[in-house]
Amino acid sequence: MLNWGTIGSAVVFVADAATIIRALLRPHREPASRLAWIIAVLALPIVGVILYLFLGEARISGPRRDRGREINARLPRPSGNYDCTHEQVGGAHWSPFALARTVNKLDPTCENSARLAADSNAAIDEMVADIETARETVHGCFYIWLTDNNGTKLKDAFVGAARRGVQVRLLADALGSRKLIRSDYWREMREAGCQARVALPVGNPLWTAIRGRVDLRNHRKQMIVDNRIAWCGSQNAADPEFRIKARYAPWVDVMSRWEGPVARHCQYLFVSDWIAEGGDDISALLSAPPPRQKGGIVAQVLGTGPTAEFDAMPACFSELIHSAREELVVTTPYFIPDEQLLFALTSAGRRGVRTLMLFPKRNDSRIVAGASRSYYKDLIDAGVEIYEFRPGLLHAKTMVVDRCIGLIGSANLDRRSFELNFENNILFDDRTFASELRVRQDEYLAQCDRVTCDDVAHYGIVLRLWQNLLATVSPLL
Repeated sequence: MLNWGTIGSAVVFVADAATIIRALLRPHREPASRLAWIIAVLALPIVGVILYLFLGEARISGPRRDRGREINARLPRPSGNYDCTHEQVGGAHWSPFALARTVNKLDPTCENSARLAADSNAAIDEMVADIETARETVHGCFYIWLTDNNGTKLKDAFVGAARRGVQVRLLADALGSRKLIRSDYWREMREAGCQARVALPVGNPLWTAIRGRVDLRNHRKQMIVDNRIAWCGSQNAADPEFRIKARYAPWVDVMSRWEGPVARHCQYLFVSDWIAEGGDDISALLSAPPPRQKGGIVAQVLGTGPTAEFDAMPACFSELIHSAREELVVTTPYFIPDEQLLFALTSAGRRGVRTLMLFPKRNDSRIVAGASRSYYKDLIDAGVEIYEFRPGLLHAKTMVVDRCIGLIGSANLDRRSFELNFENNILFDDRTFASELRVRQDEYLAQCDRVTCDDVAHYGIVLRLWQNLLATVSPLL
């Protein structure tokens, strides 16, 4: 007679063992993450296995993964004036560029020009102006696209461009822009001639979860006009009031407008995403001669995602931090570092680099806010200055080192950006543009409260337990 209890226990044991072995063998995982999953499976034998199946790995479906690799292997890298020398990039600051090159095989480019939009609304207005002067192509990729004032401005500009014969290609993330995709705006753009496609479509959530992860998203925010102008930063296609989460408004973003060879490299990221989503083959755009500019900025595109061969984003961020000699200023809304990033930040503080980190005082994610604050004591003890932004949600993702090199883009300093999201950033070397970005960071700083050792000491034992618990389980997310 079958003993179903024994059989059930054996099945659970085998499932637990297989999951633990998988967690140990999975590449690109920190020891802390492996240990967290082993503990979760042992503590919750059935639930732990189910959680690992859904959340344990940054899985993409096999066909999409293979297609992505095939696209990246065959796409031509844009030609450019790759005569940037170590001296041009500042000698000691060359290492971040050297490491970033291994991610996308995109070299640093020279002769670029860049500027920052005054604020979120100004960025949208300037993007619309560029769309209205476009002659050949307009390509846009947005994680969140709302049907609010700014979202409508962009929609109308894209429709107008398509109607006058410009090739308009648009990507909107399936989850972040789901309301727009289901709206009349989406149909209007398509009927006007815009080629609008859904990035990382979900379909049946259960089937998607079986093949990969539902929460693996295209978080990029960029627009390329006529293959010569590129917009890059943290701005979604939305009002700063961000009405879907209005209680945290205003959302404070920063967008940069680039001209020069680096725009063609931003185009590379769009082309790879576009073809991966079933769009037409527009790789010929990458082989066109780069536009000549009189700018002097050295700039390099850094596009990362779950298909990267190594933990590219935290590695490149850490390399940039390690290059700091005098000052490091970071703004990010979401901060859940891995070990190498936390070590880089505390090392910077301990070796005498003035290190300032700016976070929002009110975060739209309580889990992220709690986990972030669990690291405050270690950072402050190492000499890092922590500031919290009062007026709204500081959503800008920026880093400036020694007032000469920096990074601007879509990536946060958290595990979601490190492992799950497709992100786009531009690494640059130029004292003038770095100074412009530092002025913007100082404007944020003037609206911040500094977090001191005394503030952290008064968190209380219950709050500290909660914060540390969230930080402990963060490798599971």
